[in-house]
Amino acid sequence: MNTSLKNHIETMPARRQEQLLAFDRLLTIMDELREQCPWDRKQTLDTLRHLTIEETYELSDAILENDLNEIRKELGDLMLHLVFYARIGSEQQAFDMADVLNGICEKLIARHPHIYGDVEANTEEQVKQNWEQLKLKEGNRSVLGGVPGSLPALVKAMRIQEKARGAGFDWEEKQQVWEKVEEEMQEFKSEFNAETNEPIDAERAEKEFGDVLFSLVNYARFIDINPETALERTNKKFIKRFQYLEEQSRQEGKQLKDMTLEEMEVYWQQAKQFT
Repeated sequence: MNTSLKNHIETMPARRQEQLLAFDRLLTIMDELREQCPWDRKQTLDTLRHLTIEETYELSDAILENDLNEIRKELGDLMLHLVFYARIGSEQQAFDMADVLNGICEKLIARHPHIYGDVEANTEEQVKQNWEQLKLKEGNRSVLGGVPGSLPALVKAMRIQEKARGAGFDWEEKQQVWEKVEEEMQEFKSEFNAETNEPIDAERAEKEFGDVLFSLVNYARFIDINPETALERTNKKFIKRFQYLEEQSRQEGKQLKDMTLEEMEVYWQQAKQFT
């Protein structure tokens, strides 16, 4: 360690020094595992990919449950993956952890000229617009080019709309958005036979349903609701209520397949009192 770096570290608050030591410890352990553990030696960027996705969803679950202890654990798991990728990158002489961290630092500085330069941005909206314009100057041909193709559709719809807004393409008032929701609902409804309630053309009905969802995501954005979070909370609520229904019916010696909807509804209403 050169003298200037050592002096810089020694002037840091004690907790920051502990954080740096902890990060160095993780890097050291990663080096040891990569060299000595048969499983860790075998891993590649490709084999880690699906595991990283799984860890990211586990972190997401912990955040939704507001379980801070579990969030801490899942952040550690995810951090391990990031260190793992950097180690593999260094073996291929492509990049190492210093390159990764310095890269994101330089990007943050460049993308925040209102902090590190002379650009003014006093609102969150101005910051977002500046961000998208800077990305275009960096070589992106479209403001939508940064939306990953593999994102879940609901998340992708939100990101597409946010980025379009950053370029100035958006509704002015939320009432306009709600009118669009009602218009799309009507168009979806018109795709069904009024007597049989069956789709006239299944492919067209699917397209109109997609438009309904996209417009609802748009409205959610205008009223500061994250549609992915909202839907996942509803999923979790439904699971808890349905499992209550299963457990209560099992305790009374009943099987769901033999019960009427009216009988199930009794348990469902009970479950609503607890979730």
